Amino acid sequence: QVQLQESGPGLVKPSQTLSLTCTVSGASIATAGIFWSWVRQPPGKGLEWMGYIPLSGNSYYSPSLASRTSISRDTSKNQFTLRLTSVTPEDTAVYWCTKSTYSGVDSWGQGTQVTVSS
Repeated sequence: QVQLQESGPGLVKPSQTLSLTCTVSGASIATAGIFWSWVRQPPGKGLEWMGYIPLSGNSYYSPSLASRTSISRDTSKNQFTLRLTSVTPEDTAVYWCTKSTYSGVDSWGQGTQVTVSS
């Protein structure tokens, strides 16, 4: 059974960089046909896909966030990491890491609340 666990600070100050790590068990992040993504949901809004990292390691991002987002991985630790720069209070959200195949998302982390506030 695949499990994903997000970790990182729950409070980030405006203009700083938000960094979250997803630790994966039960599957290798270096597997063809699997896409490791970050998704968020601001309060009162819908889910927003942020980006993913595939086997190649070449990440893809939502156009609206591409200038501030990077997703990297550490295959030795079976982890992938989200970095979001220059955060504002609008980046306050619950953040999830997910596992997808070509059939769609099939595993979610439990989610982590991140608040951007001074």
